[in-house]
Amino acid sequence: MSNSSSTAVPLPTTPAAPAATPAATPWRDKLNGILFVGLMAGAVMQLADLPAIKQLGFSPLVVGIVCGMLYGNFLRGTMPADWGVGVNFTARRLLRIAVAFYGLNISIQQIAAVGLPGLAVSVAVVVGTLLIGTVVGQRLLGLDRDTAMLTAAGSAICGAAAVLAFEPTLRAAPHKSAVAVATVVLFGTLSMFLYPVFYHAGWLNFDTQALGIYIGGTIHEVAQVVGAASNIDPATTEVATIVKMTRVALLVPVLLVLGMYLRSAASHAGGQSKGAKLPIPWFAVGFLALAIVNSLDIIPADVVAAIRRLDVFALTMAMTALGIETRFAQIRKAGPRVMALGLILYGWLLVGGYAIVKLAY
Repeated sequence: MSNSSSTAVPLPTTPAAPAATPAATPWRDKLNGILFVGLMAGAVMQLADLPAIKQLGFSPLVVGIVCGMLYGNFLRGTMPADWGVGVNFTARRLLRIAVAFYGLNISIQQIAAVGLPGLAVSVAVVVGTLLIGTVVGQRLLGLDRDTAMLTAAGSAICGAAAVLAFEPTLRAAPHKSAVAVATVVLFGTLSMFLYPVFYHAGWLNFDTQALGIYIGGTIHEVAQVVGAASNIDPATTEVATIVKMTRVALLVPVLLVLGMYLRSAASHAGGQSKGAKLPIPWFAVGFLALAIVNSLDIIPADVVAAIRRLDVFALTMAMTALGIETRFAQIRKAGPRVMALGLILYGWLLVGGYAIVKLAY
């Protein structure tokens, strides 16, 4: 009997052996998830570079979220579930870093080149679109705050990149960002075809400077602005691109104001006005800092170009990861109402933007 009791002693020690495994796997799973998204983003970049897709003005960011959504909804089972932590890291943390480095695409000199009228138009369009989108989306269409703001941000500032920048500040669910990007794709693509038609039909009674400001001040994405303006003439394209970048620059003050608004809303809801921490979007501060660095010309041009290419890849990774986390069932719940808001904002950009440019000139 003593022998049998002695043989029972080692038994409690056997479960201790697998204890080391959970500590090691999270990092490996995260790295595998990031590398998986990186491979997908590499394929997306190649796909977006095809002439047929490039002519449509679809940036790698847009192609990335579409491919990610297709994979996430139809092929999700082919990826180990544990890799989801890496996918989430890419859609959240890497996203913030990539948005910060997007600041290298603009400079103070570009903003100064369009003068006060161009800057005034950009500010009026951005502020007007954000207000209309937030109020109409919530009060008339019954959308939640995050979906309304994300959709308005995509129309107001810089398309998919603005949606990406707003998403971590609002802490919105991935599917809300996806439906907002859908409006950017639809109406921004429509603009690329309609604006040149309107101009050649004689409906846009502007000189080159004003026309460039109108196109750059009212079309959603940078690639879509270039696509529309290049169908008119090079001079218009140059002005339109610069004005568009001034709208991108407005991302920083808008996010700072949004942070203060969220703090105020949280304090009213929780009944605490003091001691609440201001949710400063540090990636937006980084965006501004890198824009200033870009203005000083202290980084060699070839290095800046390489960083920009790497940043586009990182943003594409973030959009692809966002798509993987999105489910079509979630989109269907708000789809028609989001598209209705996108259409209302599009009408505002076309008509309201025209009126603002006319007043500025």
